[in-house]
Amino acid sequence: MKKVLVKYLTLTLLMVFFSFSATAQKFTTHAVKKGETLQSISNKYQVSTESILDLNKEVKNANELKPNTILVINLDAKTVVKSVAPVKETKNSETKIITQEEPESFTSYQVKRKDNLFRIAERFGVSQDAIKRYNKELYASELKKGMTLKIPKYRKVVVKVKPTIDENLFEEYTVKPKENRFSIASRFGITLDSLLALNPDLSKENNYLAAGQKLRLPKIAGSTTENQTSQLYISYTVPAKKGFYALEREFGVKEEELKRINPELQTRGLIEGMVIRIPKKKEEIAVVNTENYNFYEVKPGEAEYSLTRKLGLSYRELLALNPELQSGLKAGMILKIPKENEGNFEVKNSVVIENIDLISAINTSYKPNLVIMLPFRLDLIDVENKEAAKESLKGRKDANWSLSLYSGALVALDSIKKLGVSVNVSVFDTERNMDRTKELLLRPELKNANAIIGPLDPESLKEVAVRVLTYQVPVIAPLHTKSDISLANVFYAVSSEDYLREKLFSFIKERRVEENIVIIADNEHKETKQRLLEEFPKAKTLNLVEKFAMKDKIVALLSTTKENWVFLESDQFSTINSVVSVLNASRTDKIKIRLFTTDKNKAYDDEKINHSHLSNLSFTFPSVEGEDKKDGFESAYMKMNKGKSPDKYAHKGFDITMDVLLKLAYKNNLFEASKNIGETKYSSSKYNYIQKPSEGYYNTAAYIMMYDSMYIKEAK
Repeated sequence: MKKVLVKYLTLTLLMVFFSFSATAQKFTTHAVKKGETLQSISNKYQVSTESILDLNKEVKNANELKPNTILVINLDAKTVVKSVAPVKETKNSETKIITQEEPESFTSYQVKRKDNLFRIAERFGVSQDAIKRYNKELYASELKKGMTLKIPKYRKVVVKVKPTIDENLFEEYTVKPKENRFSIASRFGITLDSLLALNPDLSKENNYLAAGQKLRLPKIAGSTTENQTSQLYISYTVPAKKGFYALEREFGVKEEELKRINPELQTRGLIEGMVIRIPKKKEEIAVVNTENYNFYEVKPGEAEYSLTRKLGLSYRELLALNPELQSGLKAGMILKIPKENEGNFEVKNSVVIENIDLISAINTSYKPNLVIMLPFRLDLIDVENKEAAKESLKGRKDANWSLSLYSGALVALDSIKKLGVSVNVSVFDTERNMDRTKELLLRPELKNANAIIGPLDPESLKEVAVRVLTYQVPVIAPLHTKSDISLANVFYAVSSEDYLREKLFSFIKERRVEENIVIIADNEHKETKQRLLEEFPKAKTLNLVEKFAMKDKIVALLSTTKENWVFLESDQFSTINSVVSVLNASRTDKIKIRLFTTDKNKAYDDEKINHSHLSNLSFTFPSVEGEDKKDGFESAYMKMNKGKSPDKYAHKGFDITMDVLLKLAYKNNLFEASKNIGETKYSSSKYNYIQKPSEGYYNTAAYIMMYDSMYIKEAK
């Protein structure tokens, strides 16, 4: 979600101070902020609310206080035991100070319908605090009709003073044709009351102003770019075709505000190349860490426009967070952005990365060296005898997987060649033999490789990764594998069970309202059950200790008022088949059921499990593979393999190889490319590698799939 531009600026930056010497009064102004009340402002300055209302007659009552209203505050009107009453001006410009001391006597008053404390205080010329002070029940209860109040009566002392003003804070302004008091007050960010206080000769009976008339007005902070205070404003050079509306959208400053702080705009308007002042938003104090900020490194040649579009922030918001931008946008700068901000980017380890079109970013001058190491088991296959070769491959999963992976990789190599990238490919058969693997590690192709795909078995993978780490060669594990040691240069292309499970949890939390969560697990899945309870502590549970599911106990956990989201955690065909049958039979108009699992294992693919039942239950699960669909890869594969359709390993071979080669054609360094590139997606798999220091690179991308009308589709 994109940040909303700040609509209103805090005008306290333009505070105007009125000072009076000796027995004179002291004034200041206050720009009302959102959420402030008349009472909170009076408390802040320790003055009575009446004194504020008396000096700011545009505010009729406390409920009319609006953000950005600038109030004149009489600092001498302190609301202490001995408080100051409202300040009033006489026609001869002298000021009456009415001092409220201890009351001489009291008046009784019976509260009438529609009365409120403000009206009563105004009627008797005292403060609301004074009424409360002598009617303490008002601190605990509201004003009610028929209540009798004690109203204090004060002795009045009048002191006449002649106001004197510090001229250094003000300027003489000449009224221009067609200007009036409202336009001038708006331009200088003050109220009409402030205008009258500064210019006592102005008539209070009408709003007349004559062109050429001289007025005293507050100096505008930063009225020139030479003397502006950098803490208040930024200098901005107006680009071509930039209008007031565009500036308001970018910086949140209205046209009137810009004209007020840049008087030259009144007559000249916005002109390309003009340097103007734009109020700077004050940044809230926050700890700069990865918990509340993400970070972005400015790229060479990056401009303000592209940067703001990419990050989903206005340039003004970026300036507020990163004051160093005032000196200009420079390549290599590290910018912080709010953690919750969304834009055209992804985040890895709190670092903003770009969604790059790798095909458009290809550099054909790069010529990657790719090594493929798989256990083809040619040592066991008689390649001269076709029938004997087929017989030898029966039951050899490693050889069949390797051949399928390689067949998909060949399509990727052909595709990248058509894009103009030349690749040096070396293919080796590890024979699933450690001695053979060690022998291959002596070959120069491995030391000079930009990437190695394979081997498949964990021991060979570990041996290769450790030996080529010295040469900073990345190794890609094409199938799910684990290592008992940290392998910093290994890219685990298949998302782990933990990542798949967390992906499902995120999917559910984004959509959950108040569904009834039920967890059904067998003894072999106690850890998964515990993790589910951590995520859903109020879930109902059933431990399957028998060979077959317990129908009555399952049905007892289901709700008739809420949709039931049931997690089934087992890898036993009989258990899964029984639970699915019970849940499907339990569906009624009142009982809604959706089935989930964190691990869709082979047992779910058994042909005896009724897929129509799974479809009825909208069976949902995380997967490293997306929807089966006919695409460019499948067409190219069938053309290359005489009409044969690719299996999932051929899809995987194509996707992994294409991902590696496109990244090498972009950066020529897989480590760097994986840090700077977001999620990539191919025929059936997607990749988003997160580096764990000293452990390796883990693919965190996955799909959430579901059965729907007898099809397996990506869940939305």
